[in-house]
Amino acid sequence: MNHSVYYDKCNIVLGECTKALQAVDPVIVSDYIELLKNAEKVFFVGVGRVLLSLKAICKRYAHLGIHAVVVGDITEPAMTDKDVLIVGSGSGNTLFPVAIAKKAKQIGATVIHIGSNPENSMTECTDLFVRIPVASKLKRADEIQSLQPMTSLFEQTLLLFGDITAMMMLEEGNSEIEDLWQYHANLE
Repeated sequence: MNHSVYYDKCNIVLGECTKALQAVDPVIVSDYIELLKNAEKVFFVGVGRVLLSLKAICKRYAHLGIHAVVVGDITEPAMTDKDVLIVGSGSGNTLFPVAIAKKAKQIGATVIHIGSNPENSMTECTDLFVRIPVASKLKRADEIQSLQPMTSLFEQTLLLFGDITAMMMLEEGNSEIEDLWQYHANLE
């Protein structure tokens, strides 16, 4: 195997992620962070690989002292109108996340949708739409195209978006990275 192939693929993935992250509107990112700062609890819902990225974001936000919860976990508390639901769905049409978003809106929670498709089934119940305009199964003309399989770029960018916003919140809160260890699991 030619080792340069690996480096070529690294450059493709990193380049695509950079392009996608820089396409996210920084004003919307500020609004997103403000909503999280004012929430009592932050819930996350998605499916498949998107859910895996959301679980990683949930854990990182918990390290910041945010009461973060994945919908469906056995210890999930009740949602109230003081909470935020973050829905990860590239298309915005995935059945389970859409149904949960509608239920959260009925409760009075703030609903944030992170996705790639601005014309989706959640528009009526979304308070803030964070668009990561990457290639999707919808093949919109303004999407950032990817050489990666399926929706890999969305899932990768979603994970990195969570880490970037965690860094921003950490900096805004004037916290020290060393202080975060108090929130890290210690039964390891």
